[in-house]
Amino acid sequence: HADVLLVTGPVTWNMKQALERTHAATPEPKWVVALGDCGVNCGVFAGSYACVGPVSAVIPVDLEIPGCPPAPVDILKGLIGLMDVADRRRTGA
Repeated sequence: HADVLLVTGPVTWNMKQALERTHAATPEPKWVVALGDCGVNCGVFAGSYACVGPVSAVIPVDLEIPGCPPAPVDILKGLIGLMDVADRRRTGA
């Protein structure tokens, strides 16, 4: 069981179907996080023939955390913010 799909790189043609299947198999509620410049906008791999594109081109993304690599504190802030939004939705606050 997973609550978060954390994708740290660009989506390649070889991994597109696996990512789609993993997303479809993950039960609700689920979050998708594109982590790092490669996950957010393909980073240095942008324009590569091997890449479909960023994670958001394949599945819906709930949180993007840029950086190459992102600082640990930025990752924690992003995940905590995502949890706060989920708590507010759950409690109706």
